[in-house]
Amino acid sequence: MSSRKRRSYTAEYKVEAAHRVIDTARTIAEVARELGIDPGMLSVWVKDERRRAGAAEALGDEPLSASERAELQALRRRVADQDKDIAFLKKASAYAACGVIPTSA
Repeated sequence: MSSRKRRSYTAEYKVEAAHRVIDTARTIAEVARELGIDPGMLSVWVKDERRRAGAAEALGDEPLSASERAELQALRRRVADQDKDIAFLKKASAYAACGVIPTSA
């Protein structure tokens, strides 16, 4: 019996995976196979995203389009990269204050 590896998925990944089903005529099983994930898990993500879209419509809001979701994801990646850069600069300045210069990031 093989051990199962538990994976954690970001909210963005779940939404994008769900929209691969919602925005196309593809089945949950087909998309799950393509992504290498459990169809039952993807089914839950699709239900959650449809529920979210329905709630947005009920409030008169429009859900994000595919291009808006892509732009949001790119912005989040840039913020994450900037956070990493800031952490490195803090560490480097602490080393500089001690008179030690780090050789790598």
